[in-house]
Amino acid sequence: MGKNSGDVKMKKLFLNERFIFAVILMNAIVLFVQETGVNLWWINTLDAICTIVFTIEMIVKQKCFGFKNYWQDGWNIMDGTLVILSVPSIFAYLWPDMLFNLSFILVLRLLRVFRFFRVFHLFPNFEGIVQNVKVAIRQCFSVFIGFGILLVVFTLVSCALFSQAAPEYFGTPLESLYSIFKMCTIEGWYDIPDAVASGSAYWAKWPVRLYFISILVSMGIIGMSIINSIFVDAMVSDNNADIINKLNELEKKIDQLNKE
Repeated sequence: MGKNSGDVKMKKLFLNERFIFAVILMNAIVLFVQETGVNLWWINTLDAICTIVFTIEMIVKQKCFGFKNYWQDGWNIMDGTLVILSVPSIFAYLWPDMLFNLSFILVLRLLRVFRFFRVFHLFPNFEGIVQNVKVAIRQCFSVFIGFGILLVVFTLVSCALFSQAAPEYFGTPLESLYSIFKMCTIEGWYDIPDAVASGSAYWAKWPVRLYFISILVSMGIIGMSIINSIFVDAMVSDNNADIINKLNELEKKIDQLNKE
């Protein structure tokens, strides 16, 4: 009887999202402190305790829902994988003299940061938001293809034209790609044209600026606006559907009243 009672309490504790959320937040604070260079025994102990809690949570969930069902859920796949990868760090704290590669431990610590994405699925209607994002991506697919083609074209043309005038921006295709993409964000777009113009002949200064203005207008303003509008429309599609359903119900009620 006592054993069953203990199992029930453990299940309630480790299946309690608020408790796990609190542990995730504490683990975030611990990792933040560790990354500042603080190496105190109690900080490392808290980190190990958090990892143990997540490990027990994984075991309890597999016991309650079944091994197969646990690993069929996307969130559980991410969390379970991170937990398994985090376990070696506990042994590094307990037996620091063991042959653990430091870079390996740092990689594990970096991977554990991704556990905080679990907080998202605790938000109300998060699954609906994810579905809307998927719909938006599907609707934007052709726009993304067109945007990508324009990006490649402007990248190669700019690299061929301005690799000598501004090698820091267009010296290689990768640098050119990054520079063109920066212009698409609009922030500080004038720095790149001014740098190219200063390295070009006097007669070419304004043609160069007009060339980059065309990139800004076609991709930074028009292209990004189209993508944003499609995303916004897809994200509010649920609200639009609810409004349409309510209007249809209201019309039906009005028709019934008119018939009476």
